[in-house]
Amino acid sequence: MGQQAWDVEIGSNCKNIALELSKYNRVLYINSPLDRITKIRHGRDTKVVKRIEIIDGKKNGLEKVKSNLWTYYPDILIESINWIQIHKLFVFLNKRNNRLFAKSIQRPIRELGFTNWLLFNDSDIFRSFHLKEILQPTLSIYYSRDNMIVTDYWKRHGKILEPKLIRDSDLCVTNSEYLRQYCETYNSNSYYIGQGCDLEMFKHVDSKDIPSSLQQLRKPLIGYVGALTATRLDINLIQLIAERLPAWNIVLVGPEDSVFKKSELHSMKNVHFLGSKKPEELPKYINSFDVCINPQILNDFTIGNYPRKIDEYLALGKPVVATKTDTMLAFKDHVSLAESYTDFIDLIEKSFTENSTELERKRKQFAFSHSWENSVREMSLFTNKHLA
Repeated sequence: MGQQAWDVEIGSNCKNIALELSKYNRVLYINSPLDRITKIRHGRDTKVVKRIEIIDGKKNGLEKVKSNLWTYYPDILIESINWIQIHKLFVFLNKRNNRLFAKSIQRPIRELGFTNWLLFNDSDIFRSFHLKEILQPTLSIYYSRDNMIVTDYWKRHGKILEPKLIRDSDLCVTNSEYLRQYCETYNSNSYYIGQGCDLEMFKHVDSKDIPSSLQQLRKPLIGYVGALTATRLDINLIQLIAERLPAWNIVLVGPEDSVFKKSELHSMKNVHFLGSKKPEELPKYINSFDVCINPQILNDFTIGNYPRKIDEYLALGKPVVATKTDTMLAFKDHVSLAESYTDFIDLIEKSFTENSTELERKRKQFAFSHSWENSVREMSLFTNKHLA
């Protein structure tokens, strides 16, 4: 189980891991139970309507996705409690939610005849906090892939509960060395398993297929693909790049938050916002860039974050300049890492002029080593060790 439901269109680590595990195991993917506030606020949403019908007994919550893989929509409604500031009251109500959740999960476990099963928890700190204790799996695995407790939603109660959840799990696996060290503070059985990426659509991209929105822009192009949020990206750095490299065009592909929408970047002639694009369109945009960037702002959330976009850039052989973080050190042989604004700008020009066919080949080879198959294989090695 994790935070993202199976019927959410975008991909997620949890879904990819479930798909990979299902090649050799039977897998039950548990969706989060519907909470009361979501029911009230979004009762007409088709996804919420479906969950209400399951709760009312009009539909079966267990669905087969493919061979060896099922997804389950719980037939219960839980209370929305994260607004509660008194921690003891939150803990009491959260345990009630967990009991309802566990009771619902037991139904598909019995129906599918699961025995000797493993519990994989993708950072679901609250709703799954007591599931090991109640459901008694053979082994429990906690998966840390973001520094969750620095975000507003998880901060108040997560700072107390996540360390306990990590400590009580049989083992913890992470997608960054920074998060492994964090988990190891509470559980010595903490392991780095790398990050998987689905790079299939980046294998064969026609260099002549240039998006129409880029055809009229003067080269060279600096490109970024992903959500444009001020909590993750350094707006001042992007603005400085545009000022110091006026002969370059900066292309930003992705949805903007309110801070980006109001920023001075929109008034700069060599900065171009292209908005959101379909996932299958992204490779041709990246392939049109001369240098790709990831201008992360350094904070508690980004320092341990694994930016999957870096693998996408490298899968197309592109020169990449990124802010230096603990996680980005794993890319240091293939990505130019900047420690200052001046560094960042100098490295853009340097990586462009020094690019070569051989460097492009090495970047691609490195990116494609970050597969879900390899990541899950690493996790399986540690899992089997503990089972033994």
